[in-house]
Amino acid sequence: MRGGAVVLLLFRIVTLARDARSNQVSRYSALLLIGIAAYVVESAPNFGALDLRWRCLVHLVGAGTPVAFWLTMGAIFTDEFRPRWYHALAWLVFIVLGVLETLGRPTYTSAALHSALLLLCLLLGIWHALAGRATDLVEGRRRLRVWYAVAIALYTVLSVASDWIWPGALSSAPFSLANAAALVGLIFLFAAVGSLPSTGEPMAPAVARAGSKPSANGSEPAASADAALVEALRRLIDHDKVYREPDLSVTSLAQKLDIPEYRLRRLINGQLGHRNFSAFVNGYRLAEAEAALRDPGQAEVPILTIALDAGFGSIGPFNRAFKAHTGLTPTEYRRARLGGAEGAEPLPIPK
Repeated sequence: MRGGAVVLLLFRIVTLARDARSNQVSRYSALLLIGIAAYVVESAPNFGALDLRWRCLVHLVGAGTPVAFWLTMGAIFTDEFRPRWYHALAWLVFIVLGVLETLGRPTYTSAALHSALLLLCLLLGIWHALAGRATDLVEGRRRLRVWYAVAIALYTVLSVASDWIWPGALSSAPFSLANAAALVGLIFLFAAVGSLPSTGEPMAPAVARAGSKPSANGSEPAASADAALVEALRRLIDHDKVYREPDLSVTSLAQKLDIPEYRLRRLINGQLGHRNFSAFVNGYRLAEAEAALRDPGQAEVPILTIALDAGFGSIGPFNRAFKAHTGLTPTEYRRARLGGAEGAEPLPIPK
């Protein structure tokens, strides 16, 4: 089973490596699976009998696996995810701890630090999987969030707990067989999640088929029904300005349209090409804020007032979203547009 798990992992790594340069989901998933492959080998019975050089190599390859897990969860489940300096720092700490373990110089402090950091990376990865579920518009990814988080959490917690209770348990029967079986199951789960559309690739809006004909029972075609709902949604957005409501959610907007939530998510994702509800709504809010900041007649209006009028609940989220959207703070943007660059075109609303 361990041999089969390693073969499956290597096959998946090769397929991911083809897109690793252009696709961060593939890149981090490949790193994670390399680390898991190293762990499969290292937790096998009689691994300690191998030559020290091979043991060192395998151990160091798998040392950064917790950080790779954290990065992979962020890339899969968080749109516009970018690695930060603290990811690199955490990776370096795990490598240093791995070197100490390999050289046979671990202390109680280093072992406790290793376990604490491992659990922290686990929790951060699970947070990525669960935090955005309410606003996720990609139905397949949304359904897998909870299952993915629960499966990884259970496996990791049980592994850590068993190793604390019975050191080396995972490399001895019968735990070794159970561990190998669990790893094979997790590999298939990784493959399922990895087959989802990349968060780095925008989804193209669906195009209604031209010349659709009514069905045999005279009911309106699905494409026509979706087109009517899109029109109703646009009226709510463009005419009623519902995006100005700070607490607007998928639930409340679905109630306004009198349709189930899943249908609204499918509509915004499939017809309009958005992957996240917050990004969808904030796009309209930011467009209104940009227009206000470019308007000489509103030059004296406080930025906080503009943010609240556009639908943001407070100034902090507005400043962060505006800076990510335009590359400028609201103050810098207003100064640039009203200080000689009034004719500049507004930036497009991100999907």
